[in-house]
Amino acid sequence: MQGLSLSQSLKQQQKLSPAQLQVVRMLEIPSVELQQRINEELQDNPALEEGKEETGSEFDSEGLEQDADDSREYDNPLQNEDFNYDDYVNDDETPDYRGAGMASGQTEAAEIPVTAGTSFGEYLKSQVYLTHMTKPERHIAKFVVWNIDDNGYLPRTAEELCDDLAFREGLTVSEDKMREIISEIQTFDPPGVGAYDLQECLLIQLRQKPSTPAIEKAMTIIEHDFDNFSHRRLDRIRQIWGMSDVDIKAVLHEVSQLNPKPGSAWTGTVYERQQTTVIPDFIVTSADSELTIQMNQGDIPDLRVNDSYNKMYADFSDAKTAKQKETLRFVKQKIDSARWFIDAIRQRNETLMRVMGAIVQAQRSFFEQGDPSSLRPMVLQEIAEKTGYDVSTISRVSNSKYVQTDFGVFPVKYFFTDRMTTTAGDEISNEEVKKNLRELIDNEDKRHPMTDLQVVDEMQKRGYAIARRTVAKYRELYGIPVARLRKEI
Repeated sequence: MQGLSLSQSLKQQQKLSPAQLQVVRMLEIPSVELQQRINEELQDNPALEEGKEETGSEFDSEGLEQDADDSREYDNPLQNEDFNYDDYVNDDETPDYRGAGMASGQTEAAEIPVTAGTSFGEYLKSQVYLTHMTKPERHIAKFVVWNIDDNGYLPRTAEELCDDLAFREGLTVSEDKMREIISEIQTFDPPGVGAYDLQECLLIQLRQKPSTPAIEKAMTIIEHDFDNFSHRRLDRIRQIWGMSDVDIKAVLHEVSQLNPKPGSAWTGTVYERQQTTVIPDFIVTSADSELTIQMNQGDIPDLRVNDSYNKMYADFSDAKTAKQKETLRFVKQKIDSARWFIDAIRQRNETLMRVMGAIVQAQRSFFEQGDPSSLRPMVLQEIAEKTGYDVSTISRVSNSKYVQTDFGVFPVKYFFTDRMTTTAGDEISNEEVKKNLRELIDNEDKRHPMTDLQVVDEMQKRGYAIARRTVAKYRELYGIPVARLRKEI
């Protein structure tokens, strides 16, 4: 038999006010998105305006002074060791950044008006109108162009394209006509576009070059012996085609000038170019053994509460009628929101500067010398202990921010490196290991390049005990091919 019962229980729970939540959300956005966020708030809240906030105004000593004091209860919500931002925000609410100076979430991207620039597909389409094709042929050519991928390749055969046209548009096209149109597209810019595979892509580019003995030899090898060439079997090529070392070196030089991904040469749309632009949030400079840290404010304006709203609040402070009280509540809500927003930005800047200061102090040698091997092992917990913030706060600061130094622009997370132990028992940063591995491969005998196992042996001689999979991972990180593809004559 079921029944109803009452029970009591005690549980400790921490909740954030809207103002506190605004602080932690403001913390993780980079400078460029902060500027956009400020512009939105200026449009939405009439009580907020640009300009330096004046102190000691008549309003400050009136009604909302107590509210301003009360706001101090969340002065340092990020500094509470029991606070974890992840407990209060779902993954769906957390914006995704590409580290490109702009937010890349789909919602934000859709709101950005892009009125200039030409996509890769549109660029190819524009070239269709420069040909001598008939109107029906141009229609087919535009269909082919939109099937070309971002790398510039045509992944579908002429037969498949004919079937697609027949199925989608009821248009019957012979395979010969389709191949003829594809051949015309393969003369478009950039060279190599419209190829089915790498072999055809290289051949298209070679055919468009002025004929020379080296070009002719390169075309012969690519067309008839591509397997040996792609696997760098130079000895077999020398035997089969009776070429000297000079000939093969000339062929390798010509092929190295070609672009294996023609579409990658296209810069893309305005929005895509903005996505790859890094705008630093911090600027660290070194002069006379002194390091200076500045925040890159850019066009971010100073903010203050609108004076007219301050006066309006004072005028309605003794409201008696229902309409006056409603007006008072509206004005107070807008002023509170403006003050919360201003305070959130202030706390954001203080938190970022404090975290960046701790990072610079910990990695001082790098900021003075610019040598990656001078980076010392450092984890998020170390900076969290120095600043008094939670680890999740340090993580969010480092994941979406960039710093400009005298030696280039780096993501903040670059300065957090894993610990590795040398054969002598010393702790070093993995950046030092990467640097030594790259130097080792750069200085190897290119006639007899080292395999990954040989690199492991050489690194161990230098005191770095690393595994073969680690060598492969670092090699791929720097875009260094395997040994047989690094071989030179």
